[in-house]
Amino acid sequence: MRRKLWGACAYAAALSSSCSTALAHGFAGPRFFPATILTDDPFVADEMSLPTLTRLPDALDGTQFSSIEADIAKRITPDFGLTWSHAYDYVQKPGLPKVTGLDTMTTGAQYQLFINDEHEALGLTGLKVSWGHTGRVQALGQPDFTTLTPAFNWGKGFGDLPDSVKYLKPFAITGNLSVDFPTKTESAGTQHPNNFNYGFALEYPISYLESQVKDFGLRFPWQQMIPLVEFAAVTPFNRGGGPTIGTVQPGVIWAGQYFQIGAEMILPMNRDSGHGIGGVVQFHIYLDDSFPKSLGKPISEWFQ
Repeated sequence: MRRKLWGACAYAAALSSSCSTALAHGFAGPRFFPATILTDDPFVADEMSLPTLTRLPDALDGTQFSSIEADIAKRITPDFGLTWSHAYDYVQKPGLPKVTGLDTMTTGAQYQLFINDEHEALGLTGLKVSWGHTGRVQALGQPDFTTLTPAFNWGKGFGDLPDSVKYLKPFAITGNLSVDFPTKTESAGTQHPNNFNYGFALEYPISYLESQVKDFGLRFPWQQMIPLVEFAAVTPFNRGGGPTIGTVQPGVIWAGQYFQIGAEMILPMNRDSGHGIGGVVQFHIYLDDSFPKSLGKPISEWFQ
């Protein structure tokens, strides 16, 4: 009985803290969607990742790539928010000195289209802008042009499945669809194609299993674990853009009330995506729960 009470109280505390901020970071009914690492989230939020440490699989020519990234998302109103991200890269090509420097800076605007509590579903539309000349163009091969990327992100939990398959109810899936529109189609003799970007994350949160399906008596820290696998790919579709590349990233997220920690392996999807195994680790802060009366509120509510 103590185990059941502890589990119920822990879940209720997390739910109530998030409901007090208009379900800011990823709730749809009883379903909590964590901030995934590879794919974009289907919700506006007040949150920050600092840092995200990435080591990609080696490229076909043996080039090694690592980066450290910071990003922040801030709501302007309960349904509209802005994002910013920037990374510092390390590139080592075989037989050449290492090269370091800033990657391309990215900003974005997001709008929450819907949140359906009954069916644990949500949707978001947005626009990303990757700004030219904000990274080391020549040394790191960063673009000298700006790219606009309209996107649609969605999420769906399976808590509305029948009880006959109750152990499938904790599953949830989120997905992204977007298209890159470069502001230059060609520069220095190189063509810049439009890219179709797509990805998804499949999750199985233990907290949902314990609170909504069956209480197995799991305690801290196991109850906060979310095993998941992410997949993302890029397919150029004009101007001789080349093959599809992408990665598959199995891992786990530990989600607390104020922050989460995630770690994933990075596996190349095909030969053109590289070889070997990489990895990524991220520390992510929920600003709405950490600073509920100040930074964690939408800016439109600061002066109310």
